[in-house]
Amino acid sequence: MRILIVEDERKTGAYLRKGLTEAGYIVDWVEDGISGQHQAESEDYDLLILDVMLPGQDGWALLRNLRRTRRTPVMFLTARDDVGDRVKGLELGADDYLAKPLDFVELTARVKSILRRGQPRDSNTLRVSDLELDLTRRKAIRQGDTILLTAKEFALLWLLMRRAGEILPRAIIASQVWDMNFDSDTNVVDSAIRRLRSKVDDAYEPTLIHTVRGMGYVLEVRDSEE
Repeated sequence: MRILIVEDERKTGAYLRKGLTEAGYIVDWVEDGISGQHQAESEDYDLLILDVMLPGQDGWALLRNLRRTRRTPVMFLTARDDVGDRVKGLELGADDYLAKPLDFVELTARVKSILRRGQPRDSNTLRVSDLELDLTRRKAIRQGDTILLTAKEFALLWLLMRRAGEILPRAIIASQVWDMNFDSDTNVVDSAIRRLRSKVDDAYEPTLIHTVRGMGYVLEVRDSEE
């Protein structure tokens, strides 16, 4: 598996290249957006890891240009990790986000998950069963019904659908959607899941968003309710 890192912080770039190489990947590293685009379009990569703030052109522009011809999976590794940035990245076709400072164990887990999924057939739409998420218009469609979503509901549903079949702990959801450390005394994640279910599940069959007691939540099709 080949990975391209586009990162202008030399300490971070060297750290990533060393760690991912030791994990068994073939890794290239460039330090600016122009070189990153040229490299990504000239070679075949299984994954790109992009910083947002890059010299030459930023990560947004790089991904926008790349998506005209390539569907290579992309992970943003960036200090810019608020909901607005995530939504922008999703609209452009990003597959995942990881905030700096990074946890290398989490990074490698995310990398493996993306590589297992492979390249998406349509980077502008996610589908699970009869639920479709339009990343361009920021809305869901189920059984022909258009479902309007808030920015956080959109980010939450994207996370669940992008990692469909994977049990996501509340801590991961809180980190990815709200950019916060999960506090067991808060019900922000549970409340958001309830609101999302009321929109995408309550009036439809089969139910797609499931609670896994003591672990978290998963979006998947089940033959029967557990």
